[in-house]
Amino acid sequence: MAKTKIPGARAVIESLYNEGVEVIFGYPGGTVLPLYDELYDADIRHILVRHEQAAAHAADGYARATGKVGVCLATSGPGATNLVTGIATAYMDSVPVVAITGQVPSTLIGNDAFQEANITGITLPVTKHNYLIQDANDIPRVFKEAFYIAGTGRPGPVLIDIPKDIQTDLIEFEYPEEVALRGYKPKAAGNEQQVKRAASLIMDSDRPIFYVGGGIIISEASKELLSLAETLKAPVTTTLMGMGAFPSSHPLSVGMPGMHGTKYANFAIQESDLIIAVGVRFDDRVTGKISAFAPNAKIIHIDIDPAEIGKNVRVDLPIVGDAKNVLKSLLNHVKDGKTRTGEWNKKIGVWKKETPLTYRKDELLRPQYVVEQLNAVCPDAIIATEVGQNQMWAAQFFDFKTPRTFISSGGLGTMGYGFPAGMGAKVGKPDSTVIVVAGDGSFQMNSQELSTVVQNDIPVIVAILNNGFLGMVRQWQELFFDRRYSETCMQNCVDFVKLAEAYGALGLRAAKKGEVRHVIEEAVKSGRPTVIDFVVEREENVSPMVPAGAAINEILELE
Repeated sequence: MAKTKIPGARAVIESLYNEGVEVIFGYPGGTVLPLYDELYDADIRHILVRHEQAAAHAADGYARATGKVGVCLATSGPGATNLVTGIATAYMDSVPVVAITGQVPSTLIGNDAFQEANITGITLPVTKHNYLIQDANDIPRVFKEAFYIAGTGRPGPVLIDIPKDIQTDLIEFEYPEEVALRGYKPKAAGNEQQVKRAASLIMDSDRPIFYVGGGIIISEASKELLSLAETLKAPVTTTLMGMGAFPSSHPLSVGMPGMHGTKYANFAIQESDLIIAVGVRFDDRVTGKISAFAPNAKIIHIDIDPAEIGKNVRVDLPIVGDAKNVLKSLLNHVKDGKTRTGEWNKKIGVWKKETPLTYRKDELLRPQYVVEQLNAVCPDAIIATEVGQNQMWAAQFFDFKTPRTFISSGGLGTMGYGFPAGMGAKVGKPDSTVIVVAGDGSFQMNSQELSTVVQNDIPVIVAILNNGFLGMVRQWQELFFDRRYSETCMQNCVDFVKLAEAYGALGLRAAKKGEVRHVIEEAVKSGRPTVIDFVVEREENVSPMVPAGAAINEILELE
């Protein structure tokens, strides 16, 4: 007896059920009407954003906060192209997202039909893989593969483009139990001989340092990292994407390295004799001048993506594998208490005392103080950031203790990311306090999502460090362009309190240090979507700072 046939759109919903999808961020349009009609009765929460870019960022934030695959949905043409910045953001930061787009009917593809765009071609460079479904019978297989590809190995976004007629074609639905993809076999276990060699190098080192990033968080290897660092008594420096992978207040933590990293992290890297790099890609913002990077150090590079090893820096010992598995194996080969790092840690301790992260303490309301107060009131909050000065201050002055509590656009540096990503994080972690640390420039790029958080009762707190400038660009103009502030001033452009209230959110403001803690506590107590306008010192700079192209120990002294 033949199975009951269902339309392709229903097959999409059934596929999502099979993948355990609970929420989708999306925006409807003509070519996804069959899908939205099926969503009407589906047991999947759909959150209607106000711009498709926000759907992609929200799916990204949801994925980073939960470790699950985030899902976004948009129509063809401009709906699909509006997802591209969010997809590229997820791609650069290795975030598992499945983006579903509608497409014009298959008979019209290539005819420049209304709202047609070759979205698979457009996103080819910024997706881990993408699909144009040309037969409705392929829907179950494609969705099974897409979620598998997005979430395994080095995660990343996968796009599925579905023509409108494919959504209405009838199929017999059967969801695959397994995936078999030729050429895609993520390597989870590191080579045991290489691990043994790494252990030997580590035990022979006098000045080792762990340099770790987002790969630790993705593989859930924080526990193993902590055990290994404590066993070896070796310092740990954490990239922007690795915030929370190692407790920032731990005695072995030396903070973030690179352009706006701690001085002592940069000094430690430059004077180390061994770098144990785990889940990092030696980004230019960390390495600075490559030829001057860690001149006396051997480098062990552990990463699940073989393409990253040797891409930017020479590597003495590569290990391809999942960070958790490799660190577990390393723990079995190192000898507790046999390390030679005593003098090394004393030296780093001196650097910490002599070059702490600090800022001018006076009566002016400085953004660093705001971040410190956010940490004091909400020490366990999930922090999502926009991009620029606000991002750096959040990374420097908030104490991140656990993974998946810092959500930020790293590789692409996407302004407008933080607010919708924070919204997605709050949906994924409803019991956590979620605070978006924003600049007045970045926030305005997707401030329309205030409507989304109010309509859907998503009580995100937005803390705007409002200096009336595009702050990081202004900082560069101050330092390198003789303070010629070309098109970076945004002072008095919007009343953020009134903007919040216009959308039905709570709007608060603090312009003095004595007001800061009170408004933060009021925002938390309210349980409502809230915007806090912190009117901060206008020309405050992010410090320390390494100029572009300089060695990371060539640090500018900023007032």
